Amino acid sequence: MKQRRLSLVLAGAASAALLVGTSVAAPQAPAPRQEGPTYVYRVPAPLGQKAQDLLARGFDVLEQRDGDDLFVLGSKDVHTKLAASGFSGTVESVMAPPSSGLKTSGHGVNETYYGGYRTIKAHYAHLDQVAFRYAGLASVVDYGDSWRKTQGAGGYDLKAICITKRTYGDCRLAPNSRKPRLFVSAQIHAREITTGDLAWRWIDHLTTGYGHDASVTSLLDTTEVWVVPIANPDGVQIVQSGGDTPKLQRKNANHTNGPAVCPTSEEDPYAQIGIDVNRNFDAQWGDNGTSSDPCSQVYRGPKADSEVETRALEKLFRSLYPDKRGPGLTDPADADTRGMVITMHSALNVVLLPWGFTTTPSPNDGPLRSMAAEMARIAGPGWQYGQPGELLYTAGGSIDDWVYGELGVPHYTWEIGDWEGDCGGFTPAYSCQDGHWAKVLPMLTYAAQKAAKPYQS
Repeated sequence: MKQRRLSLVLAGAASAALLVGTSVAAPQAPAPRQEGPTYVYRVPAPLGQKAQDLLARGFDVLEQRDGDDLFVLGSKDVHTKLAASGFSGTVESVMAPPSSGLKTSGHGVNETYYGGYRTIKAHYAHLDQVAFRYAGLASVVDYGDSWRKTQGAGGYDLKAICITKRTYGDCRLAPNSRKPRLFVSAQIHAREITTGDLAWRWIDHLTTGYGHDASVTSLLDTTEVWVVPIANPDGVQIVQSGGDTPKLQRKNANHTNGPAVCPTSEEDPYAQIGIDVNRNFDAQWGDNGTSSDPCSQVYRGPKADSEVETRALEKLFRSLYPDKRGPGLTDPADADTRGMVITMHSALNVVLLPWGFTTTPSPNDGPLRSMAAEMARIAGPGWQYGQPGELLYTAGGSIDDWVYGELGVPHYTWEIGDWEGDCGGFTPAYSCQDGHWAKVLPMLTYAAQKAAKPYQS
């Protein structure tokens, strides 16, 4: 297994040491405290050093940009902290304060929270139900355990589903597959609940459509589709514990590298335990857009690949895709590379492509950018595409750069939704998902069709 540091300056090999389990059950840390309304601040932070400085200060910077402005989530007093750090901020919008209410409704596959969003229990029951009902199409794979489960503190299995018209050899954990593979994951950032619902709909669209929808039938006859509906289940458990007012937990639940409860204040009532799984991959780990503060929303962890969720995904990717890119930063992926990986986030309406840690184009930038442009066109008006450093800010340790950098497989981050109107933000009303689905379905179909020859016209 080769190791890479995706850097313009070689900084030595990064350690990929494993976390050592313990026989003593670790207590669950409390969910983040949320009292009072949540404010979204518009903060002037042009692309470049100013934007990176804002992230470095530990603010909860949203993945949204409007011209020279970024947006920060926080309490009514965050503007004081912004001013003390040399930034100005104006209130863009206000989210309602938490209110007590029903935690969950229904049972099994029908268990929901917040007006219709499925719980982890429902998602996993759904995977099993689909595999049972469509045994000729679907199979469930347990690819690891969440951090809490490894500690004997509850937690969950990490589960994926493979969907294809199954013939001998399909859906095996072997990189030299007969069929090309599309991989779609959701809720690696737990609070982005739109993405889990879209993954659910994609699974149903494929399984119910086979034999009835010519496009679906053709796709599943020729392609394997892998879906991870919940990539960060411990974090999602914290989110859904808020019931009708979901907790805004972004990270996983591992608190062993910092306080069991992150200290909160009027300026920062949403400081939270955990490690940002999407800053923990061994791809320019520790670079811009990350933090060494365990209570920061972008805490990268004590070392690259420290998290069981990160390592499990990397192992799964290696078992699904052969390595088709050389070890150098400027080595392009082979022209015959197969496959496509999509990670769904919210909320911005952009398609992001590698590299994410730098504004330097990747060696496969031409075809990657061309496909991104088509994805944005399919999604409709208002969607943009480009590298994170072109549209938002740069960040190291991301799944984007690991998948493309380590294996050569095209990876795209889709930021679905925005912060405007009743359907904006991390927790839109469940009824808003119909609108998101109408845009995302043709994007997913296109991505699946490109999986066979992504770098070829």
